[in-house]
Amino acid sequence: MEINAKMVKELRDKTGAGMMDCKKALTQCDGDIEKAINWLREKGIAKAVSKSDRDTKEGRIYSYIHSNNKIGVLVEINCETDFVARNEDFETLCKDVCMHIAATNPLAIKAEDLDQELVNAEREIYKNKAINDGKPEAVVEKIVEGQVKKYYKENCLLEQEFVKDSTKTVQDIINETIAKLGENIQVARFTRFVIGE
Repeated sequence: MEINAKMVKELRDKTGAGMMDCKKALTQCDGDIEKAINWLREKGIAKAVSKSDRDTKEGRIYSYIHSNNKIGVLVEINCETDFVARNEDFETLCKDVCMHIAATNPLAIKAEDLDQELVNAEREIYKNKAINDGKPEAVVEKIVEGQVKKYYKENCLLEQEFVKDSTKTVQDIINETIAKLGENIQVARFTRFVIGE
């Protein structure tokens, strides 16, 4: 059975699992949504969603200095208990997120955190470009929405492709750690320093 984007989106909305995990689950379960949900739960991937509302008052601040000593990152990642904050898997996640931020320079953690004026300016550029390219008025808005989604994917930390594995997003690797450790984990804030900026 062919797995289409609509099916993947439906499963993602129901489970909060990453797109690649949803596609894999649907492929394994011949497109059956309910079986795919169970498959994700068995793998521990769907657990992350059920924990996303729990308080994260512990965690750690992690730093990373790139080998050329010209880029540095500080990130605060929160979890529920100090026990998990001292866990090796949690520390690995912090390090990976720091390295990712150093490499990709995201503008915000998630789309809601972006400056709305900046997003509106981008939206206007995409709209004018589509009109200038002679696109029919009926499809201009779809083109703009597609470009805005791409903008989010390129500039929002949680939506970016993870630098160490482009088949996953940063949110996917956080969800995997949530499933492994059994606690809610959230990126609270980050700062990226570059010499001369």
